[in-house]
Amino acid sequence: MSLDLHGDPVALTAALVDIPSESRHEKRIADAIEAALREQTGLEVIRNADAVLARTNLGKPSRVMLAGHIDTVPAADNLPSRLVDGELHGCGTSDMKAGDAVFLHLAATIAEPTHDITLVMYDCEEIEASANGLNRIEEELPDWLRADVAILGEPSGGYIEAGCQGTLRVVVSASGTRAHSARSWLGDNAIHKLGRVLDRLSGYQARSVDIDGCTYREGLSAVRIDGGVAGNVIPDAASVTVNFRFAPDRSVDDALEHVRDVLDGLDVDIELTDAAAGALPGLSQPAAAALVEAAGGQVRAKYGWTDVSRFAALGIPAVNYGPGDPNLAHRVDERVEVDKITAATDMLRRYLTG
Repeated sequence: MSLDLHGDPVALTAALVDIPSESRHEKRIADAIEAALREQTGLEVIRNADAVLARTNLGKPSRVMLAGHIDTVPAADNLPSRLVDGELHGCGTSDMKAGDAVFLHLAATIAEPTHDITLVMYDCEEIEASANGLNRIEEELPDWLRADVAILGEPSGGYIEAGCQGTLRVVVSASGTRAHSARSWLGDNAIHKLGRVLDRLSGYQARSVDIDGCTYREGLSAVRIDGGVAGNVIPDAASVTVNFRFAPDRSVDDALEHVRDVLDGLDVDIELTDAAAGALPGLSQPAAAALVEAAGGQVRAKYGWTDVSRFAALGIPAVNYGPGDPNLAHRVDERVEVDKITAATDMLRRYLTG
């Protein structure tokens, strides 16, 4: 399929959506993007596996990275795309081919940008983090991930969602003594011990913190319970999985210490099973501040974890900005308002052209 990068970004969104690109099957869409960039722009273009990268080399004093993943979750009988009452429906419309279309269109049509521009269209974001194409690009092409600010086209409802929360999961385990439930006093019920853990969690007062004008609210929640042997046995082991979503002013180590403090004094073991650092918004940096100004101050904190954390780890202020609605991502009725695509294109054009 041929992509028209100079045409209507709404039509470009539809064309991208109509190329199936489930994670690990991005070759066809990467081929189309690469061909369009080579044929329709004067950008430096390279291919890295199923990622496509392009950039200007104009010697501008700052560089802006426009990054978007080109994969989607598996389709759910929601392809091809269809336009209904001002909304484009289809797998990937919101997350995040609308954002990809905006970035591709702007990279092709802005002749005199205020900043140098790097475009990164990458693979395998929707699956395990170890497969994410940004890992490979960072290892093999680190020079391509240098910028003064990064804009990730994740769905944000047209708001700039700055930084992101960190996340960790721990398994909190209790042990006891197995016995017949008819003689429960001979046992020590491990599940009952978790009641004290749940009491701590239900009474937890979440912290809110303001960073660069963005308010991040934390959350500490039980997300899974495991335990029990049989309907007539006092259990000798039980566990609860706890997820902590923490503000980006905490490191992973700080966050884990906080969870241990909350559960201090309880007869349980705490094992860290998964963690990812958050990302500070960095909106005081000049290139990021100019983006906020172009958006008319439409900025809020990002609740959830995204690849902006990867850019923040490289020392690049990063934000999420895309026309899609994050609440519609991955749904059977996934869709995006076409007016939001146009508005996002106009806002970023103002920013990139000064």
